[in-house]
Amino acid sequence: MTSPAQQLKRTGGLAQVLGIVLVVLGVLALGAPLITGLAVAYTVGFLIIVSGVGQTFYAFQAESWQDGILKFLLGALGVVAGVLVVAHPLFSLGWLTLVLAAYFFIDGIFGVILALQVRPERGWGWLLFSGVVAVLAGILIWRQWPVSGAWLVGILVGIKLIFAGWAMIATGSVGHRLGRAME
Repeated sequence: MTSPAQQLKRTGGLAQVLGIVLVVLGVLALGAPLITGLAVAYTVGFLIIVSGVGQTFYAFQAESWQDGILKFLLGALGVVAGVLVVAHPLFSLGWLTLVLAAYFFIDGIFGVILALQVRPERGWGWLLFSGVVAVLAGILIWRQWPVSGAWLVGILVGIKLIFAGWAMIATGSVGHRLGRAME
């Protein structure tokens, strides 16, 4: 059995290469947020369709007619919802963005409340800062809605890819250093 250090040493170079690829994809996503958002909408729509089809076929395995019809209807609803997302990706992005705005706002409110509850413990200021930023992000997204639907999802995906890429690059660098230290 290999230790985590040995495994990291062995895969460090690959992690760095994949990290660079993720950073490049993140930059491209930030450069074309609408295209990235549409790709996300299409992907989600197709996944919903596949899930709905699967649930529809699963309905025929139900033990009773009543359970089967409910599962069949839920599966059919999934297929219809997925088709609507694929047929109207910009509309879907708009609603997804509105849900994100509400999520950020509510999450930020709870973050501020939590920060005030744990004050004066170490780190409470970071909790407060994070909560305030989330509330402001929710308000900003909501005030720009529905226009924000055209760019927000793509921007968030781009940022996520960049951060994930940098984390993989850093992990690969640690692997290289471990490799040199173990020699």
